[in-house]
Amino acid sequence: MNNTLRHWREAATLILAAGSHHGGSMSIMASQLDQKKKVFDYEVLLLTRSQNSGFMPNALVFPGGVVDASDFSNDWMKIFERHIKKPNFGLGVVKQSHISRPPMFATDRVQFGSLIPGEVAFRICAIRETFEESGILLVVPENLDVDVNQNFIKAYEENEEEVSRWREAVQNNPVQFIEMCKKLQCVPNIWALHEWDNWLTPTFSKNSKARRFDTAFFVCCLPKKPVTKDDQKEVTSFQWATPQETIEKYKSQATWLPPPQFYNLSRLCNFSSIQELHRFSCSRGLEGCERWLPITVHAENGVVHTLPGDALYPEDPDVTGESGRIYSTDKTIEVLMEKGCSFHRFVVYDGVPNYYVNTQPKYRHVNPIFPDIRAEPQSRL
Repeated sequence: MNNTLRHWREAATLILAAGSHHGGSMSIMASQLDQKKKVFDYEVLLLTRSQNSGFMPNALVFPGGVVDASDFSNDWMKIFERHIKKPNFGLGVVKQSHISRPPMFATDRVQFGSLIPGEVAFRICAIRETFEESGILLVVPENLDVDVNQNFIKAYEENEEEVSRWREAVQNNPVQFIEMCKKLQCVPNIWALHEWDNWLTPTFSKNSKARRFDTAFFVCCLPKKPVTKDDQKEVTSFQWATPQETIEKYKSQATWLPPPQFYNLSRLCNFSSIQELHRFSCSRGLEGCERWLPITVHAENGVVHTLPGDALYPEDPDVTGESGRIYSTDKTIEVLMEKGCSFHRFVVYDGVPNYYVNTQPKYRHVNPIFPDIRAEPQSRL
């Protein structure tokens, strides 16, 4: 692990999409309907965090959590023995320049004593945390040849009683995830997870003691929804829902989505078909991603939360928060929303949240889309 981190903790999150009972024909129906109300043939797993949670209580989030030292343990070398001679254990080499690569991926872990590449360890973390929180185990037999472009993945559903015992053991001690893979003769299916984006928790004030995270987001597509069981600890409930259903609930204030979840669910609205999402995530996964730190700009009558590329986003943002710098303008939000500007921002109007985006996405990614967006997003590459 990167033991030089001072301002945030590294974490990994999994956007888990699974085919619904509607079947693939629904994607054809979607093209015949008003695009403001798409019909999806898949749903996304979302968990409700406990109100007692120390980070984002009561929020609706994707499964995931903080990286543990065991995720970088060299004991994984034996488990991944068939793959260690391949670039990044068979994941391939990301095309993004090392200079622009997010630090959590670009950091050489050998200097900290780990032979496990960051691209591998963060996927292990996402798979482990998903297992702990939902009971879904994404592994493959140790003797199976796998490929990042393979068809849909199946979650491990055999020996349910034994897997339940292992889940409790892993919850109590993450090192047990390694032991479980040894006993079950399986390997975390890192090849099913495709790099999606990277978010830094913003600073709120110079003296804020709020925990901050540097989080890698991955996408995984399953052919059907696996059995899911909440842990009754950090997670109080779970739900499978389409991206648009979840966004509508958030806008009606029936639930709360943190900004990265809102943004990425809106990105998924580009894809009404699970097959299309799977193909896109596979083909784009080795392009790379940006590290995004939201910056709050205080306007005369409210605040605007900006992302890189926005006209209000500072050229040299205070990433660490140590300076206590406050970004402000004497203009109103209405003036700041006039056409002609570059928008990559989150704004709340009359209690309704929305992203406004007209910047060109990098690394062959897609912009979020919304039924009532004011700034039309660029089309996909």
